[in-house]
Amino acid sequence: MVLLERLRHPNVLQLYGYCYQDSEDIPDTLTTITELGAPVEMIQLLQTSWEDRFRICLSLGRLLHHLAHSPLGSVTLLDFRPRQFVLVDGELKVTDLDDARVEETPCASSADCVLEFPARNFTLPCLAQGWCEGMNEKRNLYNAYRFFFTYLLPHSAPPSLRPLLDSIVNATGELAWGVDETLAQLEKVLHLYRSGQYLQNSTMGSRAEYQRIPDSTIPQENYRCWPSYRHGSCLLSVFSLAEAVDVCESHAQCRAFVVTNQTTWTGRQLVFFKTGWSQVVPDPDKTTYVRASD
Repeated sequence: MVLLERLRHPNVLQLYGYCYQDSEDIPDTLTTITELGAPVEMIQLLQTSWEDRFRICLSLGRLLHHLAHSPLGSVTLLDFRPRQFVLVDGELKVTDLDDARVEETPCASSADCVLEFPARNFTLPCLAQGWCEGMNEKRNLYNAYRFFFTYLLPHSAPPSLRPLLDSIVNATGELAWGVDETLAQLEKVLHLYRSGQYLQNSTMGSRAEYQRIPDSTIPQENYRCWPSYRHGSCLLSVFSLAEAVDVCESHAQCRAFVVTNQTTWTGRQLVFFKTGWSQVVPDPDKTTYVRASD
């Protein structure tokens, strides 16, 4: 409870309050009241959109940066498994701080500074002050790599972002970067994605013409694509109308798409892709585009 209070951050579960109860039935009981989150289920996360999976990795990068520079000093999470985290409105938050440690590891030589993991070990420098350099943040960072980054970051990412994402995964897997550089690179990916700069070299050459039908939608004629925001249909996020056209052109069955007024956490618009437009109905919140050449 004290750690939740002292380490307040958007990616630490919010502590709303607590009460102390001392009665004959329940002696010496302390109850904390926190925000409610959903358990992290990795199998489900692997089936979600890359944009949502990247948000989790970015959340984790921001959390680790906060823990490395916290008011208490550098904090490490000794029990760093997905079950120690929850999702609140798409943001990853650490919920269990029982195994958090603030003290850096003391050492007489670098032999005392071995980070041990199931797959490999790392030896860090022993500073003249008598503690291992960056051991707390490096432990957090490698655990973030092995439990989250390696599964969630590169999988089905936009092709032009893959080299940068691969470098983040490789650098954290080798502990070549600290948390500052890792977060800077994750924020760079966010900027490229949110600004549409990642599309500069990926737009297709020839496009079909599309007719715009305002205030309308196509209720049926769905097809499945992956990863879709809605089961049984093809609902994807796009940066621009040009990207929506590119997506439709890349799907063999796509003949029309419907732009909604809904946006994702990065501000991208959600678009339904359709196999045809035999039934177009009024809808003030959507705009339909149909292939004029068909």
